[in-house]
Amino acid sequence: MTQASRILVSLLAGLFAGIALASFVPTSVPGVTAVAEPIGTAWLHGLQMTIVPLVVSLLVTGVAATAEAAKAGRLAGRAIALYVTLLFVSASIAALLTPLFLTLVPLPATSAAALRAALSQVGTIPPVPPLGEFFAGIVPTNIVKASASDAFLSVIIFTLVFAFAMARIASDDRALLVRFFTALRDTMLVVIDWILWIAPLGVFALALVVGARAGTGAFGALVHYILTVVAVGFAVLLLAYPLALFGARVAPGAFVRAALPSQAVAISTQSSLASLPAMLEGARALGVPVATAGVTLPLAVAIFRATGPAMNLAVAIYVATWFGVPLSPATLAIGVVVATLTSLGSVSLPGTVSYVSAIAPIAGTIGAPLAPLGLLVAVETIPDIMRTVGNVTMDLATTALLGRGSRRSEETEDEDPPTG
Repeated sequence: MTQASRILVSLLAGLFAGIALASFVPTSVPGVTAVAEPIGTAWLHGLQMTIVPLVVSLLVTGVAATAEAAKAGRLAGRAIALYVTLLFVSASIAALLTPLFLTLVPLPATSAAALRAALSQVGTIPPVPPLGEFFAGIVPTNIVKASASDAFLSVIIFTLVFAFAMARIASDDRALLVRFFTALRDTMLVVIDWILWIAPLGVFALALVVGARAGTGAFGALVHYILTVVAVGFAVLLLAYPLALFGARVAPGAFVRAALPSQAVAISTQSSLASLPAMLEGARALGVPVATAGVTLPLAVAIFRATGPAMNLAVAIYVATWFGVPLSPATLAIGVVVATLTSLGSVSLPGTVSYVSAIAPIAGTIGAPLAPLGLLVAVETIPDIMRTVGNVTMDLATTALLGRGSRRSEETEDEDPPTG
């Protein structure tokens, strides 16, 4: 059984156990939850303690890797520019569609109230500061204090400045810093592996409390959450088809046929890397030069996750709406920027790890509580399928677009008269 499957089974077992406890032995609920809640909270705190060092190390190494890839040639530079643009578009889609979906099909009020009461470890949610005060506090006066208080936007801004400044120092010193942050990243990933190894216990404890306090309403809320987040990811997937049609001038039927094999592999493996051979074959079927696909597809698998910003921001917006956090257009715009930036660092991580490292900074920036993420990560298996299918579809569409650009460049060079 995979790690994600064990966590999902633990979630279901905890919910059923809590519901059964409340139904048949209601007098025991206070005593059982008094034991289970600290266990779940301690596990959640263990997960949260890794976020700041992991996000910092991922951003530094991600920016460094992206900068190195951009130096590989004009094709790689064009690809990275396209990827960053589409990541921003992806996050913007979530900022527009998620509130719309939650307005059209809102979370049932009774389920929302029951879940809020069940997750008592969330505590009091501080009010969102005025916009001027918010912007004034973005630049940290003390980066250590900002890290300790989970001021994620301040941490991200400092880290990005630091990462771009690294590009201006001597190559030996830059390589030393990259090795340091790579070692820090890898060490934190080992710590997270340990924490996720005991995740079934922590998720079971959290789910037991939620099931005992929220009852069967918890199931409906989780299904509503999954459908909302998957719908946002599906919207990003659909964007690949007009991109191929109008950008790469590929016939709709041809693109559908070329994408189906890699989509099938993505559904069965939930891995973009495992889908790479099928994507290469699909690109060949679309007439993309091998020299182009051989560069852009591996690069896309390494640093481009089209659905990441959209689905990560959708989770943060969902949690904020669930707990009544007001989201102004300015707050959503800031969420779009943070979702775009954090996706650059977490793209190569397993789904469970990237869920925590990518969503927590977004949630913290827009004022959403982090505690529900410990419960929602257990059902990430289903949205992760949509993430992977959307990613490989967009990888193929962008490769077709870049392939068309490469062919046009070659034709232009062939038409230029010789000089001299």
